[in-house]
Amino acid sequence: MFSRSFVLVFISLLISACQSTAQQSSVPARTLLDDSVFPTHTYFTVETEQQVFALNDAARAFVDEIVGEHKEQKSQIKALANSIFDRSDFNLLYRASANTVASETFDNRAANCLSMSIMTYALADYAGFKARMQDIEIPEYWTRRDGFSLLNGHVNVLIEPVETSNVIRFITSETVVDFDPQESRRHFPVNVINRAKTLAMFYNNKGADALIDGSFTKAYAYFRAAAKNAPKFDSSWVNLGILYRRAGYSALAKLAYERAIEVDRENLTAWENLAFLYEQDGEHEQARNIMSRVERQRQDNPFYHFILGEQAFDAGEVDEALTFYRSAYRLDSSRHEVLFGLSKAYYELGDISRSVKYLELAKKRAPNPQDENRYQGKLSKLQHSI
Repeated sequence: MFSRSFVLVFISLLISACQSTAQQSSVPARTLLDDSVFPTHTYFTVETEQQVFALNDAARAFVDEIVGEHKEQKSQIKALANSIFDRSDFNLLYRASANTVASETFDNRAANCLSMSIMTYALADYAGFKARMQDIEIPEYWTRRDGFSLLNGHVNVLIEPVETSNVIRFITSETVVDFDPQESRRHFPVNVINRAKTLAMFYNNKGADALIDGSFTKAYAYFRAAAKNAPKFDSSWVNLGILYRRAGYSALAKLAYERAIEVDRENLTAWENLAFLYEQDGEHEQARNIMSRVERQRQDNPFYHFILGEQAFDAGEVDEALTFYRSAYRLDSSRHEVLFGLSKAYYELGDISRSVKYLELAKKRAPNPQDENRYQGKLSKLQHSI
């Protein structure tokens, strides 16, 4: 299951990377949030913090029943976490495009990982536990959706018993609820994030949904809310820049990208989008300098090669796609997306035996039942055609 907060990127249009000599000036947020570009953004109602984290009666009853069966907080936390993951009780399903508030996630039993984590945080908070959202600093990781490349982040939830003055704990009793608990992520830095940044991530996802759907004004309403809630959340500034650019406001887009870079000098997506504007403005050498640095930094990232393979495949350049997929596979042979990329490339090239081989491996590496079933369905059709 994937993440959670994501930055919208258009790799096919980007020519970029980092340029250490570029200069940025601090631009007030009110200048970057130009409401005159989307004057009807107020027509769209953005969920409040209370609405995002609120639980309905059914969710509260669920917590009361689980927690009421145990006396100690440690056992209560474990029981709550187990009940959320137990499909027979809760039947929670992963759905990448489902960005829902806590009560909707509970009712629908389907959401992406950020919304699942928000729901879990809200359930733990209602139970009286100490709950914290955590941001995992994973390398750039792209997925594809509706022709767009999405840069994913990752969050999880840390739940601890509430400290009491008459209890001394010598052994940690914290529980981490992670909807994509990959072993490789254990070594990445973890940052606790507050509700304001969590809310900004939620708004950022909703804005990206709207941008993909072509609803620019709605996207602005959500990116605006994200930027106001967490001005140092660089992803929302990048997406706001993409929105401005697609709406024809390149000057504002440039300011938004520069703000993202001020927040995080290593935001390659911001540099990449900025370089695209340099290229458009005829500043080709500056764009090339940025591009070369970004590419150097991305060469060891399997998902950089994977997303290039996806774009080549979508363009009908199957041989080129296979080259990129192979590069990704050499860097990480465990990712189901890469394995499926190899399978579909070999299928298009007429090598059915290799296509089946990599599809079987993709199924084996699937992170959730939905992907496993999806690969099994393709595998059954493929084997039936042999």
